[in-house]
Amino acid sequence: LRREPDGAFWAKVRWYTIPEETAAGRQPHNLRRELYRTNALGDIEMESIVRHCFVMSPKEYRDATNDGDDVFYCEYEYDVHWHNFKRLADIDDEPETKEDPSDEPYNAANDYNSDTDEDSEYDEEDEPAARCSARKNQSNEKILAANSWKGRIYGLQKIGIRKIPEHVRCHQKTALEKAKATLLLATLPKSLPCRDKEMEEISTFVKDAICNDHCLGRCLYIHGVPGTGKTMSVLAVMRRLRSEFDSGALRPYCFIEINGLKLASPENIYKVIYEQLSGHRVGWKKALHYLTEHFSDGKKIGKQANQPIVLLIDELDLLLTRNQSVLYNILDWPTKPNSNLVIIGIANTMDLPEKLLPRISSRMGIQRLCFGPYNYRQLQEIITSRLKGINAFEDQAIEFASRKVAAMSGDARRALEICRRAAEFADYRVKQFQQVEQTSSSANSGNGFVCMADIEDAIQEVFQAPHIQVMKNCPKFGKVILAAMVHELYRSGLGEVLFDKLAATVFSWCHVNRELLPGYDTLLKICCKLGESKIVLCEEGTKHKLQKLQLNYPSDDVTFALKESPDLPWLSKYL
Repeated sequence: LRREPDGAFWAKVRWYTIPEETAAGRQPHNLRRELYRTNALGDIEMESIVRHCFVMSPKEYRDATNDGDDVFYCEYEYDVHWHNFKRLADIDDEPETKEDPSDEPYNAANDYNSDTDEDSEYDEEDEPAARCSARKNQSNEKILAANSWKGRIYGLQKIGIRKIPEHVRCHQKTALEKAKATLLLATLPKSLPCRDKEMEEISTFVKDAICNDHCLGRCLYIHGVPGTGKTMSVLAVMRRLRSEFDSGALRPYCFIEINGLKLASPENIYKVIYEQLSGHRVGWKKALHYLTEHFSDGKKIGKQANQPIVLLIDELDLLLTRNQSVLYNILDWPTKPNSNLVIIGIANTMDLPEKLLPRISSRMGIQRLCFGPYNYRQLQEIITSRLKGINAFEDQAIEFASRKVAAMSGDARRALEICRRAAEFADYRVKQFQQVEQTSSSANSGNGFVCMADIEDAIQEVFQAPHIQVMKNCPKFGKVILAAMVHELYRSGLGEVLFDKLAATVFSWCHVNRELLPGYDTLLKICCKLGESKIVLCEEGTKHKLQKLQLNYPSDDVTFALKESPDLPWLSKYL
């Protein structure tokens, strides 16, 4: 549980789902009161909870009596990402430290669609031992599934559930509460303004690749500063193409989305691609072997083997390794005959292809798309489109927030976050006045609207945070190190920088701008101080020149803190 500044309580919960919401849908053997436990977690407001319910195991469900309502039973866990089912008893019996490679997730969707063992996608020898024993020994009560015939007869189907009144969940939200909800970064907007030209170019690229029978060497590289709508534009185009496919105007295709930030290592991308194509989980070396056969040798994988594959890789620069083999393998697949693979790569670095080996940059191609930072008019249009139909902001407040963010970075996410925080301040202020019954004062102090003062408070909170104050007050060479880190990280496109390269940049800047040259020991001590304050993340181990350093905060915060440094006026030209 947590409490927000406006006094609302929120809780982190695990979601359960009904059979109708799974990929397989409700099957004849599903009980009326059956639920699936999912691996999806979420934050909900405590006001949305109506009352307590009971989710029982199969044995508890069979032995329960008709003495309550909102009673359900759950026997399987449902993976919302891979659409796999697994018995909860098998999950509880598995050791935590070891993983049996032969224990594949039970894909109930395949078993639901067939009544015989010949129609099953998995061979009998590959099925989990627990499921085989459950089929052969259905008379055994210890392993008898609640989905069996006995479970259906003696279950709690006679227990009725009280109908929840319609007015219970119909909490009338105020305009400020609606504004807070729609300005959340996780909220999917109804439309994506100011990127029509870029979306049209992406749509044309994908359509041409899908309609082409060969799809030979198709690769699009999208770059731009953070918060300019790169990923959201691609996903909006793919949703539009999906609707065209549903209407029959487009041939079938397979879409795979991968974010480099979610991969434990660059090689794990092979596992994710293979699992989305086949539904099976294997190691990354086996996955690489199977994918190479699929794209190069013609040994197709999965039911969608002959369909074009559109592969979206977000944060493409995180796949860089020392020998760049991962990027080479992935970008080499579209060049194979009949590979039917289309790759869309997204990164923040503009000149990433030039930093790659020639054999990789040649395969990436020359087709690129640049997303420039938003200006204040575009940011104002984005915020206004989100708040369409919600009268909670003054026009001057939105313009002020847009101009402030556009002058810094042009990051739409930062603008939405500032406006959302300002709405929280205004909502808290209005509720405080309502509690003390000072309606006249409430009307005089904003009248329930987000005003300029709320935006100013939100900007102060965002841009005057403690870590920004630490950056502003750090020593002179500490500021140079932070600025050099931002410069090197942007230039390399990587998430970390070696201390040796960082020191070389600092020496070069100090020499050009006639500053006193520091020593290596001085720079190491300053980096250690920045690491102690958690401004910089330092690699564990001995202090040496090859130590890796990483910024713990966005580069925009460093730019804001150091751009107008009085003791280092020349530093702004590097930021």
